[in-house]
Amino acid sequence: MSTVGLSFGSPTSGAGFDVATTVAAILANEDGIQTTEQTQLTTLQAQDTVFSTLGTDLSTLTTNLQALTDADGAFATKEGSSSNTNILTLTNADSSAVAGTHNVVVNSLATTASDVSAEIANSTDTLSGRLTINGQQVTVVSGTSDTLATLATAINKAAVGVTASIITDANGARLSLVSNTSGSGGAIAITNNTLTDSTTSTAVSFPSNQSQTGTNASLTVDNISISSASNTVTGAIPGVTFQLVSSSPGTNVQIVVTNDNDAIETAVSSLVTAYNAVVTDISGQESNNSSGSAEPLFGSPTLSLIQNQLQSAIFGGTASGSINSITQLGVETQPDGTLTLNTSTLDNALNSNFSDIASYFQNSGSFGENFASVLNGLGTQAPGGAIYLAQQQNSTQETAINAELTTQKAAAAAESTALTTELNTANQELQAIPEQLSEINQIYSAITGYDQNING
Repeated sequence: MSTVGLSFGSPTSGAGFDVATTVAAILANEDGIQTTEQTQLTTLQAQDTVFSTLGTDLSTLTTNLQALTDADGAFATKEGSSSNTNILTLTNADSSAVAGTHNVVVNSLATTASDVSAEIANSTDTLSGRLTINGQQVTVVSGTSDTLATLATAINKAAVGVTASIITDANGARLSLVSNTSGSGGAIAITNNTLTDSTTSTAVSFPSNQSQTGTNASLTVDNISISSASNTVTGAIPGVTFQLVSSSPGTNVQIVVTNDNDAIETAVSSLVTAYNAVVTDISGQESNNSSGSAEPLFGSPTLSLIQNQLQSAIFGGTASGSINSITQLGVETQPDGTLTLNTSTLDNALNSNFSDIASYFQNSGSFGENFASVLNGLGTQAPGGAIYLAQQQNSTQETAINAELTTQKAAAAAESTALTTELNTANQELQAIPEQLSEINQIYSAITGYDQNING
């Protein structure tokens, strides 16, 4: 440890010394310990930053893997098409659909029951009477201001299974009733009709020749007869919904359901990208930075653990049928440890071995299950994730260092106060020496009659 000297010129000059500078110089000799601990703290905090980034990238890798290992993920996505969209269009093929080809013949479309009243001369004519629709009586006319419009409003509010509206043309106005249920189950029954146009004293009837009966659609699916109350058909082909556009008896329409290779290829590509991000995080800590200092996690056993387990996991897992390595899916390792994906190879593999590839990611003991288990043990998951444990260890050390720094700073502050008091006292004594010497000289002169200021 270096020493601190006092510089105040001649002791009898009365100049004294700079107390604040002297105290700072003394305490500076004791700052070495704090500097070392602060350096350790800074290093740990830099490690925390890298661990945080690595944890985030491992979490992304886990999420991207789940898109391939989850039963409702990329492998469940289906696509479908119709060979004749003028007759039938495909609406949806969900995860329960199975790839294959189905033959559909549309014999007739479903229709919706409807009924229309006879015309009245003017839509503003007042009405009287009542009617029963599907067994529920609707009484709307009791005064002189009720019209077809108020009748339609009352029917709609009554919720009798139909939607009422007014049709107006050059010949007058009519009340239109359309069933809310398509097919044969949506019949409209009008009874007890006593509606009258009070303005013209004419009965408001519902001519039978203007009513339409609801009928079910008739079709065959793979030579099985199907009756559908709606032109939107669900359940005839598991997981598939299609829309009947027109009927064409005898015309065969093919519905083709296929696996969505694009979705799977996108998921695998995302997995490769996420894996490479983790590898890049690790390799970035294996050298010195631009200033020549080691990276925060250079030589970290945690990084070595993650690196080794990832490299083992990417080629691990139990074979599934014809698939025993991820390299068969177009995934290859580069010299720097990153991966590349050949989508053409993956597409060909999916077309020839789809079920085996799905099992390779999703079966018990599979590559996907093994990889997920490894990732779970490497990330920030409590209580055993490798990064979680490293962060906890750093946190414990940082807490101890911060506590020690707080104690040292408090001690330094107390020492600074004490030194300042002591040195201020010494400085005052030094500054008083000339006056004390003068007083002694005066006493000496009085005793001896010798004045050194005169005789000196």
